[in-house]
Amino acid sequence: MGVGVAGLQAIATAKRLGAVVEATDVRPSTKEQVESLGGKFIEVPMTDEEKAASDGVYAKEMSDDYKRRQAELVSKHARAADIIITTALIPGKKAPTLISADIVAAMKPGSVIIDIAAEAGGNCALTQPGEVVVTDNHVTVVGQFNLPGQLAADASSLYAKNLLTFLSLMLTKEGFTLNLEDDLLAATLVTHDGQVRFPAAN
Repeated sequence: MGVGVAGLQAIATAKRLGAVVEATDVRPSTKEQVESLGGKFIEVPMTDEEKAASDGVYAKEMSDDYKRRQAELVSKHARAADIIITTALIPGKKAPTLISADIVAAMKPGSVIIDIAAEAGGNCALTQPGEVVVTDNHVTVVGQFNLPGQLAADASSLYAKNLLTFLSLMLTKEGFTLNLEDDLLAATLVTHDGQVRFPAAN
């Protein structure tokens, strides 16, 4: 929700991970950008006046009637979503509330809301800025600050876990064991007993 720089990056990353992605924004011009990344644009019905007023570089505050139509559409799609990433900001103002408490209550247990706008008040009514909360119906609302700053630690942890898992194939209770029948070891072994076994090394 919100197709600025952060929203477009979220769409691209989610698509690379194999997700089915839907996106929405008050700016109709973002539809083409969403579709170019393989996402489906969820369009809130707008009057010509609303289209003209909202079709700029930055999102603007919309009318109460538009917000009602948006809430109806969001509620429908949120029920089926596993993850919602909100990035909507209005320069100089509190972030607009896009996901009400009622919408969160209708979501599936185990669903997650990542509120990137948390520092500006959040796009979800249940966001606690700087915290991660779990609702009564087991929806996790992430309102942590500086999410990019946490990526390095998570990436390092993931890499370390991958190395540990790989090494555990060889370092057993009996000591170092090289099982050439293991597909992973066989595919990564470069040389063994004087023979080059890795095809790309020939």
